[in-house]
Amino acid sequence: MKLLYSILLLTISTKLFAGGSNDTLRLTLQQVVEMAKANSIAAKQAATVRETKYWEYRTYKSNYQPQLSLSGILPGYTKSFTQVQQPDGTIRFQPIHNDNSSLALNFSQSITATGGTIYGTTQLQRFDDFDRHNILYNGIPYGIGYTQPLFQFNSLKWDKKIEPLKYNESKQAYIEAQEKIAIDVEGFFFDLLLAQVNLKIAETNYVNTQKIMNIANTKFELGKVSKNEILQLQLEQINAKKAVGTAKRDMEIATLNLRSYTGLEGEEKIVLAVPENISQMQVSSDKVLAEAFSNRSDAIAFLRRVAEAKRDVAKAKGQNGLTATLNANLGYSNTATSIPGVYKNSQNQQVLQVQLAVPILDWGRSKSRAKTALANQQFTEYAVEQDKQTFKQQIVTQVSLFNVMKEQLVYTAEADSIASEKYQIARERYVLGDLSITDLGIAFRENDQAKRDYVASLRDFWGAYYQLRYLSLYDFETNKKITYQ
Repeated sequence: MKLLYSILLLTISTKLFAGGSNDTLRLTLQQVVEMAKANSIAAKQAATVRETKYWEYRTYKSNYQPQLSLSGILPGYTKSFTQVQQPDGTIRFQPIHNDNSSLALNFSQSITATGGTIYGTTQLQRFDDFDRHNILYNGIPYGIGYTQPLFQFNSLKWDKKIEPLKYNESKQAYIEAQEKIAIDVEGFFFDLLLAQVNLKIAETNYVNTQKIMNIANTKFELGKVSKNEILQLQLEQINAKKAVGTAKRDMEIATLNLRSYTGLEGEEKIVLAVPENISQMQVSSDKVLAEAFSNRSDAIAFLRRVAEAKRDVAKAKGQNGLTATLNANLGYSNTATSIPGVYKNSQNQQVLQVQLAVPILDWGRSKSRAKTALANQQFTEYAVEQDKQTFKQQIVTQVSLFNVMKEQLVYTAEADSIASEKYQIARERYVLGDLSITDLGIAFRENDQAKRDYVASLRDFWGAYYQLRYLSLYDFETNKKITYQ
């Protein structure tokens, strides 16, 4: 059986490659897939989405790193009039001509465990009064403080649980996008391959019909065939010529579609090799399920969706109406007529305060928000469980389909071989006058259909195979997880 397959594939490939020239581009299925993954618009879109997700993740990571900023007003020049209320209540407009410049260096660091922020600052301010010719400096040599929200939602803590899941999900989604490209381009590949096979069949049939027509004309002159058979052969010859034209048109369209999707430029003639038969590969549902739940973005999304629902519950409970914030800072400040004076005799400063707001009556708003979030969490958990079952069923169904396609490939290869041999015998019998033109036509069409069925079976098999790769992100030929740099 293996020898029969090898002969069959060699025969088809030889026919497809016959008559090639230097401007012919010969491609395998794997080469076309790699071209699409590298050059197609879909591949570029997937790479762009991956880069976007990467920088979003970097933005998230930066929230947990120390922040250092420099701010200031340089210069703060003012020359105008401003109203000043006098002791007797009247208003006078006084001239203002000054420069009020400042510079501050600020440091902050978020505390993930509590949601608070520790910060530090050093500031220097210079005030120039041009009307009175005075210069005054004010500064904070150093100050340190801490801000802590009390009884509130800690977004930093929840982001640390959810954002890594989202980033890992995006990385696996990129691999899935690459495998989806393989599924799509496989369809374009077999569209063109079938068009090329149809053209070769049509051209071969046209030549064979001409040969049979010559033989039939000789028999007609000898009175061994009827005029009806000659007319039938003439009709077959016309149909064969029409089939050649149709096949050429279909091949041009399929070639254009393949070039467009893969980003292949140039005017070379494309000739595709018939893919090899790897129907001996064994795939089990348990293996595919294990790899799918280990590799797929859907599996990560299941965890992320539940975590987000729990976060929303925590956020609703944190927004219970009571808001309180603890602010504390200490440091030194001073005013002087020179910069060294600011730092020489600075004075201690301290601040400690708790700001709070407590709703007296909210008509159950806080409780309603919390109950709504809890209900949504429960709904999400049910939905995730249902999606898991659907995900499992999809994989089991695809594995069963793949195994069916393996069997169908064996049968169609055998049927193609039998139909080809039957057609050769029918031709010989017709030449010898032992077969009617009707039976020859039947053998003729069965042979053509068997070849198309074999290509269609190859298409179904490889389509099912790439679908398995997409669902599991696992290469069953090399027994390795699929990864991309």
